[in-house]
Amino acid sequence: MIERTPMFNFICYTLLALGMVIALLPFAIVIIASTLDLETVNRVPLPLTPGSHFWENAETAWVRADLGNKLFHSIIFAATVGAGKVMLSSMAAFSIVYFRFRGRYVIFWIIFITLMLPLEVRIVPTYSIAANALQPFQTILDFTGISWLVAQITGFQIKLEWGLLNSYPGLVLPLVATATGTFLYRQFYLTVPDELAEASKMDGSGPVRFFWDILLPLSRPNMIALFTIMFVWAWNQYLWPLLITTDPKFGIAVTQLKTLIPSEFGLPDWNVAMAGTLIIMSPPLILVILMQRWFVRGLISTEK
Repeated sequence: MIERTPMFNFICYTLLALGMVIALLPFAIVIIASTLDLETVNRVPLPLTPGSHFWENAETAWVRADLGNKLFHSIIFAATVGAGKVMLSSMAAFSIVYFRFRGRYVIFWIIFITLMLPLEVRIVPTYSIAANALQPFQTILDFTGISWLVAQITGFQIKLEWGLLNSYPGLVLPLVATATGTFLYRQFYLTVPDELAEASKMDGSGPVRFFWDILLPLSRPNMIALFTIMFVWAWNQYLWPLLITTDPKFGIAVTQLKTLIPSEFGLPDWNVAMAGTLIIMSPPLILVILMQRWFVRGLISTEK
């Protein structure tokens, strides 16, 4: 056990305060720059006193980047990804922990290994499938000769096509599976007493009812913590939404940041870009603030 002394506390608080300043300094610069006018924001060095042009800059950014439409798409996208990850990971962990079948530990470790395969590694095959979600089935039919046989008998050529570009399923489905959520739920389910499952079985509850009426209410802090993490993670996604949304009218707010960044020979209105950045980062920031108590409890609480 580490003995706490006044000098030790002073050093710890000093380091924490220094870390907080380093973490908040870029955020403070963004806030200050978003309140300045065009002439002031391009001064060197940048003034460290706020201006009075925030609402003017925010309105310009809102119109230029079409943030009303893009924020709506982003909220649906991030919320759907977060909810999908929570439900899928909870069910996957439930089947691994409570169903006794051969190879369940192997399946869990295969899922866990996927943490080493980020989306950027599998971006090409994922995009190919999203462009035509039925292409694997078409390949099977062509390889086995079924499509050729059907064409010879009926004269009908089988062409399976289902494009997911510029759609919510195309945005959400490749990001729903999560090894992190499965691991988090598995660790929680392992702390639930076996007597609870036995008592539920004696009362006549089946697996679905035990999962829905007992495990999910008990895992509410974990659920909120995981949803918050995944909402912020999905909100900050850039590469996949940029590839999957080819229609300018369909996209998310983060990809619209490129429309606010001044071009090489354009007007260096960084004040507008910083105001748009604040608008775009506000929804996940508000969610984290509102869910902070449940978020911390779901991650560090040991009383289940």
